[in-house]
Amino acid sequence: MGYDVVLVGGGIMSATLGVLLRRVQPDWAVLVLERLDGLGLESSSAWNNAGTGHAGLCEFNYTPLTGDGSIDVGGAIAINEQFQLSRQLWASLVEEGTLGDPSGFIRPVPHLSFARGAAGVEHLRLRHAALRDHPLFEGLELIRDRAVMAELLPLMFAGRPAGEQVALCRSRGGTDVDYGVLARRLFAALERDGVEVRTGHEVRGLSRDRRSWRLRVRDLVGARDYGVRGSFVFLGAGGGTLPLLQSAGVAETRAYGGFPISGRFLRTDRAELVAGHHAKVYSHAEPGAPALSVPHLDTRVVDGRTYLMFGPFAAFSPRFLKRGRLTDLPGSVTPGNVMTLLGAARAEPALLRYLVGQLAQTRGDRLRALRRFVPEARAEDWEPITAGQRVQVVKPVNGRGSIAGFGTEVVTPAHGGLAALLGASPGASASVAIMLDVLGRAFPGRVDGWRPALRELVPSYGAALPPQTLSRTARTLRLE
Repeated sequence: MGYDVVLVGGGIMSATLGVLLRRVQPDWAVLVLERLDGLGLESSSAWNNAGTGHAGLCEFNYTPLTGDGSIDVGGAIAINEQFQLSRQLWASLVEEGTLGDPSGFIRPVPHLSFARGAAGVEHLRLRHAALRDHPLFEGLELIRDRAVMAELLPLMFAGRPAGEQVALCRSRGGTDVDYGVLARRLFAALERDGVEVRTGHEVRGLSRDRRSWRLRVRDLVGARDYGVRGSFVFLGAGGGTLPLLQSAGVAETRAYGGFPISGRFLRTDRAELVAGHHAKVYSHAEPGAPALSVPHLDTRVVDGRTYLMFGPFAAFSPRFLKRGRLTDLPGSVTPGNVMTLLGAARAEPALLRYLVGQLAQTRGDRLRALRRFVPEARAEDWEPITAGQRVQVVKPVNGRGSIAGFGTEVVTPAHGGLAALLGASPGASASVAIMLDVLGRAFPGRVDGWRPALRELVPSYGAALPPQTLSRTARTLRLE
């Protein structure tokens, strides 16, 4: 059977793209294929990501220091602008009655930067000075008074040495987001609008003929294989995307490899601990650690229950998905990418040392890391959990293999009809911006005609942020 659009993967990315396409082309036949028995259960699941509405409000890795001692805040502004696009879409759908009560998937939680030591505090001071007058960072507060810090974050300041040099920067406009709930609500809206959604159906092969893409699909419940044709296919399958690109022989990614990284966190729901911390607090990455490793202590609300989560700690599994196969990594090594992978291993010794060190960590090592945030933390109050599985893109850069950052990358082959998403953080927060980019790349001849309909949902798409948009989305999403 043929479809105009086939979305592979049941997470926030496919859900977002489906909503946008349904608005601009309501006559297209759309099929969603998800290998698990439910939607939003892999990377979008609440326990498989940090749940941060990433807006650059507190993350030091988006505001690096430059060689001349100044600070580059361009990354923080760009991330915030992307998150505003997501807020606009969600608010528009809430206003239409599509998403229900927004407090089920987004809620206000202050975001704070936490600096330790003279160098860290100076970085925080520069960050605050550079961002405080920007409209997207209005109300950013630099806090040096120890008594105020202890009042805001009693769990973090109980038992903290009096002589330790520390500072905070607070944004009251931060959020905690359950992307799993959000994805499921978006898919429910799509199903009500006639989109066909199949769970328990795994795409195992992808090929191209002159007219369309052919997908080989396995019905995991019925234990049968069947074929599907799609004029346009989006691969939003997380770690399952690279193997499908390989099976399709996409020339642009022939030399790409993937390196899986899983994360572990410490979690607690003890009432007295949860009561002493209502915030998402990000600090500096440890020396030599990658940006993805920035430590943070987060308030999380999942299924109506409040938790604290600290991490991340890197772990390793050869699986490309949390519920993947042990053969995923070895099966992805091909003659076309083996030199890329070997080159990356030679070019990234610091990252490899970091990963080896993380794998060698004991429970005591993780507790010591937690005590930098919670000085009086006790091991018995916190349980380890395994979070989501991410696959970092490894590709040729300047003639040698390199792990290509920790962001997201959209792949659109020259022959068209296909778009694929590779990479990791801060994907979910930027889902709307990324999917609008997919529309522009995949449908260059149509996107100008779609622009008016898209701007009804996302007013600042392709334009400056309209006045009062921040207050409107905050009011609609109950974030005030």
